[in-house]
Amino acid sequence: MPKSNPAAQTAYGPMVIAAIEQHEPPGSRIVDDDLAACILPNGLRWFVRATAWTPLRHWLIRLGERSGQGAWSIFVCRKRYIDDQLAAASFDAVVDLGAGLDTRGCRLARSTPTPVFEVDQVVNIAAKQRAIRNALHAVPRSVHLVPVDFQRDELAEELQRAGHNPARRTFFIWEGVTQYIPETAVRATLAYLSTAAPGSRLAFTYVQRDFIDGSNLYGNSILYKRFRIRSQVWMFGLTPSAVPSLLAEYGWRVLEDVSGPEFAQRYLLPVGRRLSTTELERTVLAEKI
Repeated sequence: MPKSNPAAQTAYGPMVIAAIEQHEPPGSRIVDDDLAACILPNGLRWFVRATAWTPLRHWLIRLGERSGQGAWSIFVCRKRYIDDQLAAASFDAVVDLGAGLDTRGCRLARSTPTPVFEVDQVVNIAAKQRAIRNALHAVPRSVHLVPVDFQRDELAEELQRAGHNPARRTFFIWEGVTQYIPETAVRATLAYLSTAAPGSRLAFTYVQRDFIDGSNLYGNSILYKRFRIRSQVWMFGLTPSAVPSLLAEYGWRVLEDVSGPEFAQRYLLPVGRRLSTTELERTVLAEKI
């Protein structure tokens, strides 16, 4: 990924964490993703293989947590949560907005013909296509890679061109994206989502607004310096109290709005994982009315 596009470069980090997590024993693993390592470039795959050595892996996790509260759990728990919600009901299609290198579409293709539309920046889609071909030799027929500039292109047009029928009940995923785009682009995406079929679901993440304005760093001063001071690539945040009214403007109702404490109760404590958690980022599950 080009260094001139810092937002695009972030596609690798979550998948490296997911891949390393696969070395945890099944009884303590938070997220299951056997394709995570396969989709990474050679150098990162070698790095992930080295973390099969438990002392090194646990040292890396502790090192990450020293750099920021919830530095590990924020990624594995949100992925597990979205995977669980997607598996809990059947849908006619899945649309992943800002899919990055996420492997959900390829994993779903092994068990269902449900079409999955993976939307992202042009540079990310090109990298994703190469990665899937290297890992699986071909993009699965049910996976449609859709290049979109979220600030310029018409999302509805690009998705329809790729074959998505907006009248079909769809599960939308918008993971790790909203903080990277301005409010106008967030609202433009929500305007598109307002046309979704009733009964559709939306799982999306957001960063707390008081982190964006610097009044509450949630134990993540290094993250704040990286994304708000040096690069200023994070630009949008929400307060939990504002989420229901914002979504209601576009015909959606909130079912859940969860973060670190809920994730700890659902995923970490039952398997004995002593990872720190954070409320810096929250995950919302909503339903189209």
